[in-house]
Amino acid sequence: MTRSEAPRRKRANGVESRQRILDATVEIAGERGYDGTSIAAVSAKCGLPASSIYWHFKDKDDLIAAVIERSFETWLTAVQLPDETAGPPLQRVMSMAANIAKSLLDAPDFLRLGLMLALERRPTEPRGRTVFLRVREISRLRIADTVRTLYPELDEAAVRTLTTYAVAGADGLFVQREISGDDVDLVAVFQLHAQLIHDAANRMAARSTA
Repeated sequence: MTRSEAPRRKRANGVESRQRILDATVEIAGERGYDGTSIAAVSAKCGLPASSIYWHFKDKDDLIAAVIERSFETWLTAVQLPDETAGPPLQRVMSMAANIAKSLLDAPDFLRLGLMLALERRPTEPRGRTVFLRVREISRLRIADTVRTLYPELDEAAVRTLTTYAVAGADGLFVQREISGDDVDLVAVFQLHAQLIHDAANRMAARSTA
């Protein structure tokens, strides 16, 4: 191995180890929740010593926060409003809803772990909860921008109402699938949710111009 190859190999090994640690944490946290997740359990799952985990992450809380951030980044790249060539507003919002549902099926960890942390109250707030609330706000702002784009006739109060309904509905549908498993077709129910949002937007727009 040449001198130039050695640092690259070291970086590659570091990236691979980090991903193994995060993947193991997802499995442990999904099974045991925040309190049941420990560095020792993650070490046993991924096959790396605890010292390797502490080299990448300060503590369990830092590790959980990293899982949420990684999953959110994967999810966010899939959430894009199709442009006008995709059709009228309803078709665009239905397509976006399907993409959101599919991305949650592929990368559910930020929402699963985040909701778990968000509903808890602790004397010291875990960093994972802080990270989740931050990325959740990014999601809310993106949805609000989508509502403004698709329904420009709505005022800001209506945009806020629809955005709140969209986020709350998505949370509920995701939780229902977590409880019921494959009995819930997440894509179908997200598209139904999008249809209801579209109908509500049109009614609100009609009232504002009446």
